[in-house]
Amino acid sequence: MSAPLDGLRVLDLTRILAGPWCTQMLADFGADVIKIENPDGGDDTRSWGPPFLKDKDGNDTKEAAYYLSANRNKRSVTVNMRSEEGKEIIRELARTADVVVENFKVGGLAKLGLGEADLRALNPRLIYVSITGFGQTGPKAPEPGYDYLIQGLGGIMSITGNPDDVPGGGPQRVGIAVSDLTTGMYSTIATLAALQMRERTGRGQYIDMALLDVTVGWLGNQALNWFIGGQVPQRTGPWHPNLAPYQPFPCEDGEVIVACGNDRQFRILTRELGIPDYADDPRFCTVPDRNKHRIELAGIIAEQMRKKPREHWLTELPKAGVPCSGLNTIDKVFEEPQVIARGMKIEAPHPLSGTAPGVANPIKFSEAVMEYRRSAPLLGEHTDEVLREVLGKDEAAIEALRKAGAL
Repeated sequence: MSAPLDGLRVLDLTRILAGPWCTQMLADFGADVIKIENPDGGDDTRSWGPPFLKDKDGNDTKEAAYYLSANRNKRSVTVNMRSEEGKEIIRELARTADVVVENFKVGGLAKLGLGEADLRALNPRLIYVSITGFGQTGPKAPEPGYDYLIQGLGGIMSITGNPDDVPGGGPQRVGIAVSDLTTGMYSTIATLAALQMRERTGRGQYIDMALLDVTVGWLGNQALNWFIGGQVPQRTGPWHPNLAPYQPFPCEDGEVIVACGNDRQFRILTRELGIPDYADDPRFCTVPDRNKHRIELAGIIAEQMRKKPREHWLTELPKAGVPCSGLNTIDKVFEEPQVIARGMKIEAPHPLSGTAPGVANPIKFSEAVMEYRRSAPLLGEHTDEVLREVLGKDEAAIEALRKAGAL
């Protein structure tokens, strides 16, 4: 079996996280992703440590875990895009590419003669993806956008964390760069859609992606709660705004999450807790009833669950048909039998350490293979290789470019 995007080439002009996350997904799908980096240090996240990858002797390398997380399966080429020779390399690569992904400030590449109009004039089939904080239009378009700012501006932090009137209350940043990561995912989806459209029309197109747009679009049911219900959603901490019981509960020796999504599951839960009469209690019969009386209900359930250890509930409730899980720290996630069975930790070849760990792409294909051909590349590791293989340059031409300061 081949990979889904075998034969496609992506010119990756991105750095940090949102853009590299998109291009890593395309690389996982088999695309030849050529990551262009500044010769003076490369992608900023290479130095975003500790922790740093250990070499074969156990010493720190200069490869930060953050950088490794978003750049596997790519080839790194160093190009000084301020030089005329460097700009010409980008143009030559764009002629051979199916997709360009960039996350420069609005207008940044156009000033270098490498904007969407410039490169698509050379290659009308090119799909050109721009990823910025606020998009190419609107009053904030020129401003840089960072994940933390976008989580605040886009409303995510207003519904994340405990309410103001409880200890530790207040808005909270999500523990991962969720606006960056979801923008990378949406950018991948948009790219795949544009590739399919190109199959019909023969033409590429421009895709304008914004972290703020994605974060607002990701509000989902909470936005509809506001549109339909007229009440601004608030932080509910561990509680779900539309379902009950749907939260963590204390056990004899820890906590578990119970998530009842319907009345049938709640009835089973009351039976397993030894309080079956509560399934017919008028306060708790339906989802709206339970939402209205969620505090009383939580106290009743907690009283019963404290009587038995965590493992009892983790075993017996799912067996009976009630969704229940633990609250894992990151280390425990990768000890979960289900996570192990799904192969979610991978090792990919790395020139300094032999192999480097990574989190697998979660997509499973039945008719295609997902290969982890290499870990995140060293800075400029594939410069000569790509110039030879893709652009057909010989050693003398490459040396001349190097002397000119283009590489």
